[in-house]
Amino acid sequence: MSDPLNLLDLDRAAAEALVVRLGARPFHGRNLIKWLHKHGVLDVTQMTDLPQGLRTALQQQTRVHLPEVVFTQPALDGTTKWLLQLPDDQRIEMVHIPETKRGTLCVSSQVGCALDCSFCSTAQQGFNRNLSPGELIAQVWLARHQLGKQLTNVVLMGMGEPLANFTAVVRAINLMTDDLAYMLGQTRVTLSTSGIVPALYRLRTASNVGLAVSLHAPDNALRDQLVPINRKYPLEQLIPACRAFVADDKRRKVTWEYVMLDQVNDTPEQARQLVRLLSQVPSKINLIPFNPFPGTRYRTSSPERILAFQRRLQQAGFITTIRKTRGDDVAAACGQLVGKVQDRSRRQQQRAQATA
Repeated sequence: MSDPLNLLDLDRAAAEALVVRLGARPFHGRNLIKWLHKHGVLDVTQMTDLPQGLRTALQQQTRVHLPEVVFTQPALDGTTKWLLQLPDDQRIEMVHIPETKRGTLCVSSQVGCALDCSFCSTAQQGFNRNLSPGELIAQVWLARHQLGKQLTNVVLMGMGEPLANFTAVVRAINLMTDDLAYMLGQTRVTLSTSGIVPALYRLRTASNVGLAVSLHAPDNALRDQLVPINRKYPLEQLIPACRAFVADDKRRKVTWEYVMLDQVNDTPEQARQLVRLLSQVPSKINLIPFNPFPGTRYRTSSPERILAFQRRLQQAGFITTIRKTRGDDVAAACGQLVGKVQDRSRRQQQRAQATA
């Protein structure tokens, strides 16, 4: 027999379809979503405005499963990292970053990551599987339950490539932005991708969330090394897809993420190349000081080189910020999330053999 349906896997449309199949009315599905996400009630017997027959059917045929919180680890700067264990003993991480007027939750979309970006600690762990919609939205449920109004924004920038888990990610985003659930405006949810171009075009019609792109190089030769998906979807394909994503709204911009690697991608000439590359795209550029991890061959660009790179981009008219490193004392900073991955890609084994 198949496992009972996890109610957290349902967005509004799926909840309406379920309750109709069980003999109730579509609005009961909307009420179900409100109980689960807006009110945080997981026991269907306590959902008092659902018909008794529906509650009984839901109790018999469904379940609600939350990941187990293995530990909560606060950083000195107020950042908090959670390690979550899934039913198959895989572990993922999520991070909350508090600021003066907002609190941002960074959620994972996969166990590990298959894209193998060379500067990312998550990628070095290999890849096991996609998260289900319920496992994605459960991260928001847990954080909202613990943080309350401190949670104002969500970024899909944790473990994994969100567009490689397209259907589950879109369903979870639907709940994040649904007025019956988490009521996060679409400007408060951002998806970060390394650039799976066909899925970018699909996302444009499926969701209106903010778009961040892991760029990290101004030319194909270097990006092929840093972000291997570029070999399949080079800049000649990626840049038009990103331009199309924001084309219908003049207020929107693509956020380009650019990790600063000493003597690799931080020269004045590379800054000029980046200006030329992005000249036709409404853009914001986020320079990210590299966060080291054990075994990496990269070093962080010096503050002087990062500032000089920023000045050149600003002089060309780009909004350019330097991301403040948060949570690095508990390995919660950008590119440091590792969780616990039972690696089906055998990447860890291959690396061990290569260095033996």
